[in-house]
Parts: sequence; C-alpha cells; structure tokens
Amino acid sequence: MRTPFLLASLGLLASAADPQPSSAPGQPFDCGTGTQSADQSYLDTIQQLHDGKAKGSLAARAAVLAAHDDPGKIQAIFHIVMTNAANDSITNVMPQAQLDSLNAAYNPYNIQFMLQNVTRNTNDAWAVGKGDDDTNMKHTLRQGTYNTLNLYFQTDLVGGVLGRCTLSSAVANGKGNPSVYFNDGCNINANAMPDELMDGFNKGKTAVRETGHWLGLLHTFEGYSCDGPGDYIDDTPIESTATDGCLTYPKNDPIHNYMDYSIDDCYEVFTGLQVQRTESMWSMFRDGN
Repeated sequence: MRTPFLLASLGLLASAADPQPSSAPGQPFDCGTGTQSADQSYLDTIQQLHDGKAKGSLAARAAVLAAHDDPGKIQAIFHIVMTNAANDSITNVMPQAQLDSLNAAYNPYNIQFMLQNVTRNTNDAWAVGKGDDDTNMKHTLRQGTYNTLNLYFQTDLVGGVLGRCTLSSAVANGKGNPSVYFNDGCNINANAMPDELMDGFNKGKTAVRETGHWLGLLHTFEGYSCDGPGDYIDDTPIESTATDGCLTYPKNDPIHNYMDYSIDDCYEVFTGLQVQRTESMWSMFRDGN
C-alpha cells in the first residue's frame, strides 16, 4: 500500500532538540525538549492515537489522501546559513548528498523528498540562530506552505545541539496563512551534513531524525522511564536512557531506530507503527495546509 503523503509546513509550536555528542566518556545524551514543549493539539492527538480512539476518522481521512496524484512525495527546501568565517565550509555537493541520505532512510517507507530549492546566506547572526535572529531568519527565508519541509543548516547553531525541529500541530489547519506557521521547520547543525566535520555524525542522519520530529514522531526514549507511554508508539521498546554511540545493548533497545540517539552508522529503521503515526499526523495536521 502506498503511504498517503504529500508534504506540508507547520506552525509555531513544539520544538524537539537534539544535543551534540559529548566528549565525556559514558555521558548520555540529554533530551532538550519533547512533550513538555508540544502544544495541546499535538498532545491530545498522540494520546488518542495511542488509545485507539481516532482510528475511524483516520481511516476516512486516509481514503481521501490516497486519491492524491503523488501521495509519497514531499517538497523540501534547504537553507544553508554560514558565518563569514565558515563561508566556504559547505560545498555545492553537500545538499544533494543530504537529500540522498534523507531518501535512503525514508524511501523504504514510500516517502520521497523532492528538493525544490537551496538557498545560501552568509550571516553571522542567522548562522547562530539565537532568539530574534532565528525568528528573523525564518521570516525571511521560509518558502512554501504548511506542507513544505524547510531545513535550516546553520554552521554555528546555538545551544550545543545537533538539531531542533517543530512537532506537528493544528496551528495551521485550514488557515493557509504563512504568518501563522513561519517558524515551522528544522534547525540543523551544518557540521552534521554528509562529509562534514562531525565524526560519527556526518552522514546526514541528524536531518533524518529531525524530519521525523517534523512528521510527528517523538524520541524513542521520551519520558526517560520504563513506565508510562514513552513516545506513545507501542512497537518502539521503552527506554529509560537514550543511546550513546552504537554500543551493545539488550536486543530490545532501539539503538538502530532513527528516533534514538546513536551515531549515524547505527541508524537503520523506523518501526511499522512509527510510519503509521507519521501518516496519521500528516493527514490530521499537514495535508492541505
């Protein structure tokens, strides 16, 4: 069955932050944001989906989506934002390599990203992406509608993070007004692009994980507990801690899941229910906006 997708843009809401790898031996990654920063429409929806209360409406919505001409294709815009000092650090071949990495991860699930444009800007403040500077950057650079993925690759991204991204929400439902969802998209440390400087994290998988957030997925270790709903998806084993590196863990630990914290070589898979969740969140929040 084809995955009922197109692609859209999101609004000003939840941000999921992924810290840079620490050099301290044995120090685990820390989760900057997740459900605690999501808006209520997202939280209500993942709870309902987890409880099985939204299945009827989703089935009807999926039937409508299946009628679209290109249900598996997602439009994407890449923004390369550099400081003056790092102006030559992102080569012209890196965006295509990043697109190839995204598609290698998502194509097995009938999701394909179509790169519509690449912008390049040299701006010291935007490349750091702090506060109002990040807001101004997105007001200026963002393209497309709520169903367009905008990825901002910043050479000096603030906060010691590999990336951060917005989670799905009803913020733009039926509005079609870019001023509502200008903040939608993912900020990504440009050093995590393919063939860049960050050893262990330079095969483009940070963008894969951040895009997973954009499509509605939480980290597999959400909640940092072996109790509770975790990421609200039943076929991702619960984790009390995030993966650090790609070590040998008990076989139930999802160290190869794109929504855990592993080195890029370790990432391999989304689960069936994670893919189903992205379809549901897409149909409820992103399609047609």
